[in-house]
Amino acid sequence: MSFRAPVQDQLFCIKELAGIDQIAQIPGFEDAGFETAQAVLEESAKFNEGVVAPLNWSGDQDHGSWDNGVVKASPGFKEAYAALAEGGWQGLGQPTEYGGQGLPKTIGAACVEQTMAANLSFSLCSILTGGAIEALLTAGSDELKTRYIPNMVSGKWTGTMNLTEPQAGSDLALVRSKAVKQEDGTYRISGQKIFITYGEHDMTENIVHLVLARTPDAPEGVKGISLFVVPKFLVNADGSLGKRNDVYCASIEEKLGIKASPTAVLVYGDDKGEVGAGAIGYLVGEENRGLEYMFIMMNAARYDVGVQGIAVSERAYQHAVAYARDRVQSRPVDGSAKESVAIIHHPDVKRMLMTMRALIEGERAMALVGAAAYDTAHNHPDAAVAKQAQTFYEFLVPLIKGFSTENSVEVTSLGVQVHGGMGFIEETGAAQYYRDSRILPIYEGTTAIQANDLVGRKTSRDGGATAKAIAGQIADCEGQLAARGAACQKYAKQLKAARESFLQVVDFVCANAKGNPNAVFAGSVNYLMLTSNLVAGWQMGRALMVAEDKLAAGEEVPFMTAKIATARFYGDHILARIASLRDAILDGGDSVTAMPVEAF
Repeated sequence: MSFRAPVQDQLFCIKELAGIDQIAQIPGFEDAGFETAQAVLEESAKFNEGVVAPLNWSGDQDHGSWDNGVVKASPGFKEAYAALAEGGWQGLGQPTEYGGQGLPKTIGAACVEQTMAANLSFSLCSILTGGAIEALLTAGSDELKTRYIPNMVSGKWTGTMNLTEPQAGSDLALVRSKAVKQEDGTYRISGQKIFITYGEHDMTENIVHLVLARTPDAPEGVKGISLFVVPKFLVNADGSLGKRNDVYCASIEEKLGIKASPTAVLVYGDDKGEVGAGAIGYLVGEENRGLEYMFIMMNAARYDVGVQGIAVSERAYQHAVAYARDRVQSRPVDGSAKESVAIIHHPDVKRMLMTMRALIEGERAMALVGAAAYDTAHNHPDAAVAKQAQTFYEFLVPLIKGFSTENSVEVTSLGVQVHGGMGFIEETGAAQYYRDSRILPIYEGTTAIQANDLVGRKTSRDGGATAKAIAGQIADCEGQLAARGAACQKYAKQLKAARESFLQVVDFVCANAKGNPNAVFAGSVNYLMLTSNLVAGWQMGRALMVAEDKLAAGEEVPFMTAKIATARFYGDHILARIASLRDAILDGGDSVTAMPVEAF
């Protein structure tokens, strides 16, 4: 089936919930109001629907090849990436001084969602490049910025993130790649990195690897890791490409999903380039601060992976709706027709489709509100306003990443279920979204890592102050809802019950994080899911009020009617999950840890 970018819902979130016109009042964003957002998103939709989406199924079937260190991308990907670069999509939110367009993340994130939904495997290359650019902008020297960023912003070159090693997954203290300083100030890098997305490909002329490694005298643990730029081809002083560096792709992985995204095993220092043994690398920032710098890239990637969850869910939802409209089976249970009808008329199919839709719209609203907070934090002239927005954004990142990716597995699984037996057959395409989604709760920090971050850094560290401040905003929303009609009043009660459950859990986390950590961390993922559900539900409550007002004014009647129905479903069926999560957190820790290890 063809893909349609969800422009209308994105624009609704950007205008009514994220407040793009308020973002446009920040110096530097004056030309980035709603009209700009609409024009950019509509153009992005044309590109992604016409160029990127048609390669999704074919890429899953013919996902490129590896031959003696050379990786050829899936057919059509090279041309599509050239079109992406030519259209300026890689530099949409990048600084104008490096050739970017300088648009806010609030607009850029929506465009990225479209590309991800069109073709998740294809989108990963530009996402990682954007993260590499952000890390260099923050910690790179002027020379590194000048040499590498413009060509990455233009899409001429791509970037990667090299963290994982065979013995060092999430525990980066175990990184063993070496970096030996040379007399000319460069470093010779040696070691092996695994799971490197787009670590080798033929879509661009150069690849800029950001690599974690240790110098010989570095302290043990995470405090001894440094970050280096290691280009596939060295870059001469005049900007031309020089010798092939000593970094070699030993293989690419065969995977469950995202098959057209080459996941490389990279070997550094195996004397396979033109520079002798040891890849030539350039220090980013200061020695032994590499993990700090890499987390800049990691946080950008975590937000983006959350958006991937929304995107693949959107694609699966569209696929399921199209099938449910066409598949005729069984008479209605209410006797409204004597013949068999399309399955979209059956209550349980509607339940599945509404679950998919409600989760997607809640997650999208939360993500775009988060993007607006990012724009405010990084650009607002009032330091106090910027700091408050930064705190809010940082609180949201693990929610956006964890909730949206965990739910993407549920949503894409429901997509298969809607198809029935045909969903289990590859040719319908429903299974691809299910397979593609499964990596999302794992990479760039598993859901448990996001949950541990939420418990430790984002909740217990400040005694729950940030969490309770957000709860205060939600309480204000409840008051606004309660002052309206019956649907809003009901939602206000549901939101209030969810908020009160959240506050109970926050108090439990803060009281026990140090004294009884096992009890808290046994429920950490449940806490993340509860908190995310509440915050997304808050945004759906705001959306409900806007939609009612728009409908009363006769604006966009079909869309607003659907938005009201979706918000009501969210309150009845999604917010309702919070009570059981609360009970599991408060009362279920002992049963998680009771089983002796040897009894498993």
